[in-house]
Amino acid sequence: MRFEQTMVGDVLVAKVLDSRIVADVAPRFKHQLIGYITGGNRSIVLDMRAVSFIDSSGLGALVSSLKVIGRDGDLVLCGTGGTVASMFKLTRMDKVFRMFSTTEEAVAALTLDSGVSVEQAPLSN
Repeated sequence: MRFEQTMVGDVLVAKVLDSRIVADVAPRFKHQLIGYITGGNRSIVLDMRAVSFIDSSGLGALVSSLKVIGRDGDLVLCGTGGTVASMFKLTRMDKVFRMFSTTEEAVAALTLDSGVSVEQAPLSN
């Protein structure tokens, strides 16, 4: 599973670079997300613009990650569209996750929640 990470203030923006989050990649997807959380990131925007399909394994990985971050942080999604947005609505996961149209909207919401100013700096891998 490939990600591109950027810090915007205290918010980690993790852009998913793969088009499918399905059973064969879901464990790596979950491991990477939990790694961001255990690495100290408490405000995470998951940019899913490149994702064209997600199955129940991918949704399960997202729910597991949300449980790990708990009430001490926030994991929000942005850029879901097409079949991905339909899957979230069909499974009612759109009621579980805060979802935004753009990365900027998601970062702004998390920044307002924490009261932190916004500065963008790319992360090295």
